[in-house]
Amino acid sequence: MGGVRVVLISTYELGRQPFGLASPAAWLRAAGHEVTVADLSCSHLPAPAVTEAEMIAFFLPMHTATRLFLRVVERVRALNRRARLCAYGLYAPLNEALLKRAGVDTILGGEFEPALVEAAGGSRLNVNVSLARQQFLVPDRTGLPPLAAYAQLVANGSTRRVGYTEASRGCKHRCRHCPVVPVYQGIFRVVQADVVLEDIRRQVAAGAEHITFGDPDFFNGPGHAVAVVEGLHREWPALSYDVTIKIEHLLKHRDLLPRLRETGCLFVTSAVESLDDAVLERLAKGHTRADFEEALRLMRREGLPMAPTFIPFTPWTTAESYRAFLRALRELDLADQVSPIQLAIRLLLPEGSLLLELPEVRRMIEPFDPRGLCYPWRNPEMDALCAKIQETIKRDERKRA
Repeated sequence: MGGVRVVLISTYELGRQPFGLASPAAWLRAAGHEVTVADLSCSHLPAPAVTEAEMIAFFLPMHTATRLFLRVVERVRALNRRARLCAYGLYAPLNEALLKRAGVDTILGGEFEPALVEAAGGSRLNVNVSLARQQFLVPDRTGLPPLAAYAQLVANGSTRRVGYTEASRGCKHRCRHCPVVPVYQGIFRVVQADVVLEDIRRQVAAGAEHITFGDPDFFNGPGHAVAVVEGLHREWPALSYDVTIKIEHLLKHRDLLPRLRETGCLFVTSAVESLDDAVLERLAKGHTRADFEEALRLMRREGLPMAPTFIPFTPWTTAESYRAFLRALRELDLADQVSPIQLAIRLLLPEGSLLLELPEVRRMIEPFDPRGLCYPWRNPEMDALCAKIQETIKRDERKRA
């Protein structure tokens, strides 16, 4: 079979140029297919390409992207009812039933690139989740909006153009609230270091001054991670970067923190989630509040800022525990380092969440909401406060816009 016309669509990727479009684009083009990439977060739907496409594939890496897909898919179908529809990424296999009702007939998870090539070649895969090791190709970012169209980093009074790449996928941990776990089941896969560095090389040539590594946890494979950042620093000594690392790994691999600082790491994001040990145990985070405070101390000693993220509103949050959370942020001198939205995030229970394994969670949830793509839960004591804080943040953002 000859090459076919393929359109790859991303609806949302946190303001970053999507690796999840660039990587499969390289595979499909290498197989002889004609590929159009469309990042709808900062460009319009390419109607002519969609109309002529024989396969249209949606990248669904997160909850927001999947909800936005539901708004876009009918427009796509109106333009082209002949094309085969595919969905791939973490949230594709988690929402199989919903995607099939929307007309998607190929649903791919895990290491999706080879399966997308097979689908373009005519294979009927239906649902396929592969965790096989693979030799990655250098992502092909041809056709994506320039880096200037994406979020920029403001640090120390200067603005830096940001590139984005991934050195690994999946995670070897099983945090109950994490969407990575239902797909990867405690497995992670590396992107070969030479591929990562060539991807960075091309983004630097396109103007990148800072690189965000999107790995769920950069220290799942610490040897691989250090090889990547040492290679980065040798070639581009002035290039800065940021990574995401679990509290557990910051403590376990504390000897590597100086290497991060020395190779240009500007900050480390860590999903702390809660300062309540009982909640952390329910989430199976693998750390305690005391562990977090120790990791914060180690980071500060090394001159590495930590950007902690939180889920302060859960079914177990009380007025007193929320007040204690706010007091702790002030006492730990974190008030200025935590963005306002981190004070209002509410626990999400998507399809496949391991939290659904807990009897107490199953007793408190309502039936699955196909519009919200989650299992609703109520906390009568705190729901009104959460909504009020969210509305205040939105109002302030509108004033600044």
